[in-house]
Amino acid sequence: MAKPGRLGVGIIGAGKVGAVLGAALRAAEHAVVGVSAVSDASRERAETLLPGVPILEVQDIVERAELVLLAVPDDALPGLVDGLAKLGAWQPGQLVAHTSGRFGVGVLHPVRAAGAVPLALHPAMTFTGMSLDLTRLLDCTFGVTADAPMLPIAQALVVEMGAEPVAIAEADRTLYHAALAHGSNHLVTLVAQASQLLREVGVESPERMLGPLLRATLENALASGESALTGPVARGDVGTVRAHAEALREYDAGGHGDVLEAYLAMARATALRAEGRGLLKADQLKGLHEALDPKED
Repeated sequence: MAKPGRLGVGIIGAGKVGAVLGAALRAAEHAVVGVSAVSDASRERAETLLPGVPILEVQDIVERAELVLLAVPDDALPGLVDGLAKLGAWQPGQLVAHTSGRFGVGVLHPVRAAGAVPLALHPAMTFTGMSLDLTRLLDCTFGVTADAPMLPIAQALVVEMGAEPVAIAEADRTLYHAALAHGSNHLVTLVAQASQLLREVGVESPERMLGPLLRATLENALASGESALTGPVARGDVGTVRAHAEALREYDAGGHGDVLEAYLAMARATALRAEGRGLLKADQLKGLHEALDPKED
């Protein structure tokens, strides 16, 4: 017998996020009534994570579903919502949730105008689109946004997927998403640049050298915040920082391009934060800025 409050769920977008969240909702005994999948990869993902769920046209999914999950790219979301509104697809009382980090419920205005209930459910996690993501959801937090009376519904859906909901105000969604992108996406770039430099000096397996260091650094930073900061910038070792900048400037001059700019930007930000915590004296901060600015070298 189905649990009370079980919903017929339609998934629009069988990308890495949509297929996984659909599987999580199905595991919570909601019925996934249809999924849209255009590419071969998305069709395969749907068949793997949502076996037996029919692959349908978008409008058919909206017609059948009590909860519609819009798991599409940010830039595609407004047009999709508006287009379905013009077709008269949205239904009064229907729950419509998107997974975009950037948007709150304002982008779902056409949904609200039709009498449906807009929700924003953004998982703060990077997805592979495989079943292992379902385990990762257990440690995941969702940024949720909804009208106050409907916030408990959004929170309950997240809890049913095994994750933790955190309310984000509508006006704060873009800054919230920028924080996550800065911390996660730019971390990948940082690791790639460090690996590139290590390979340049003959380290065949940079991941073995970086792995223990980066894992310990991340754990320390999450546990202790900026008090975990170490290194030449935090110590005010101007000569070392100048040597780093000169070496990277020479390296980038060979056509590598992006490493110096990233190092300089992060070193400047680190210096300001270290000074704010009282780790650097005024003359040390001045020396670091001079070392990091090629015009003043």
